[in-house]
Amino acid sequence: MSPINNLANSADSAAPATASGSTAFKVDSPSVRYTDSSIESDYVYDSTVVSRDAASGKYSAKPTQVHYKFRTKTNVGRVGLMMVGWGGNNGSTVTASILANKKGISWETRKGTQEPNYFGSLMMASTVKLGVDEQLKDVYVPFNEVVPMAHPNDIVIGGWDINSKNIGDAMRRAQVLPVDLQRRVYDELAELKPLPSVYYPDFIAANQEERADNLIGGTKQEQLDHLRKDIRDFKQANGLDRVIVMWTANTERYADVAVGLNDTADNLLQSIANGHSEVSPSTLFAVASILEGAPFINGSPQNTLVPGVIELAEREHTFVGGDDFKSGQTKIKSVLAEFLVNAGIKPLAITSYNHLGNNDGCNLSAPAQFRSKEISKSSVVDDMVGANHLLYKKGEHPDHTIVIKYVPSVGDSKRAMDEYVSEIFMGGLNTISLYNTCEDSLLASPLIIDLFMMTELMTRVTYRQGDDAEWLPFHSVLSILSYMLKAPVVAPNTPVVNALAKQRMAMENILRAFVGLPPNNEMMLEHKAFH
Repeated sequence: MSPINNLANSADSAAPATASGSTAFKVDSPSVRYTDSSIESDYVYDSTVVSRDAASGKYSAKPTQVHYKFRTKTNVGRVGLMMVGWGGNNGSTVTASILANKKGISWETRKGTQEPNYFGSLMMASTVKLGVDEQLKDVYVPFNEVVPMAHPNDIVIGGWDINSKNIGDAMRRAQVLPVDLQRRVYDELAELKPLPSVYYPDFIAANQEERADNLIGGTKQEQLDHLRKDIRDFKQANGLDRVIVMWTANTERYADVAVGLNDTADNLLQSIANGHSEVSPSTLFAVASILEGAPFINGSPQNTLVPGVIELAEREHTFVGGDDFKSGQTKIKSVLAEFLVNAGIKPLAITSYNHLGNNDGCNLSAPAQFRSKEISKSSVVDDMVGANHLLYKKGEHPDHTIVIKYVPSVGDSKRAMDEYVSEIFMGGLNTISLYNTCEDSLLASPLIIDLFMMTELMTRVTYRQGDDAEWLPFHSVLSILSYMLKAPVVAPNTPVVNALAKQRMAMENILRAFVGLPPNNEMMLEHKAFH
């Protein structure tokens, strides 16, 4: 069987609602120029620089402006996604769902006929405010039509897995999608077989060993060369302009980070050549992707993007992003904690418990793998707490406890329970308790689509400061992806933002900058200062 997914070649496919590269509007401004191949915008970035007088302790706020020029190539071309862990719950679910959307495959439920959709995808199922019309009414457009973006129906999908099951059988094993939908897409998915993958038993739970029957042998250097060839072959066989690689596989334990091991790009490459035991499979995939010029996104919580990976990505001018898909409990936490702190309410304790029964839960039942997840979940409130010195003294932080248990009978339907205990007016206490049933893979799969779409867009964007400056790509660490990730990896010396509203606002306004529009705000002066 071919490991190449030719969904994008299907002759009987239903046409997507919008094709790759479609936009909902054109900007009428002398600061924006449209050509046959790009959109170029002159953009003034307004910010405020704050200094503090040492003697008086008073702040001085100085408005500043920086002039940028952005160029966005409008031709999306033919693009591919290679998933590590393609046969897992997320990989098989997103593949089946894209096929159903592309071909317009509906299925029967006890409530009637269900049509396919992209609900849960920020790019495909949400809108952004474009502006106001002549009657001062808000006008909204789809998020994916602000700038030209790839449409998921056009993605060519492939990947690797340590298990040899074809994607149809993997979908059945996952038990995520309704049975009638599985039946309707099975035959085509059964033709898709994952490429052999890399398996180091020390990095994932021992209970995964029985799945590992589809492996790349040899030394770590030979495995790296093999993965690089897989990416090249996939790109060539499908006539792709770009490939993005995404880790959707099991959570690994944390790898050691040490001088001489993985602290620099050269040390990391040498450690691979030496077969060092602390080079993880996910880091090996990241290095292979970077060396092939393919952006790499880490969808699990382990520390794949060690310093040597970041340095290598910067040196090769290739994008990386991570860590850990932000789908349910943590996404809610990044909203609720921000609300409480911004309302002047002081969270004292946040206790989070969840149990699940899919293979992710099975792998996380091992202590080392759980620790990786615990780290990624626990940092989500840090920037919100740090932003309010009126509530929290220096070094003060709410108690934050996280528990994950494996309960096979619940399958992919994860149960999450949270308790927020906060101090309110005059020493009073407020307790908020939440119970959340999450269809784990149905929440995570749209994030794969969003991460792919945003990463692919960034491969077509360059900027410069000044007319004589060179056009440059954005920094190799794509912090713009933070909305979709639990523990966002950012460039060195860059603040980490976890507050969900800020993350979405940043993404939305950066896209507006690419087409020369000012950032959105909710001042609504046209309604408040009219005469």
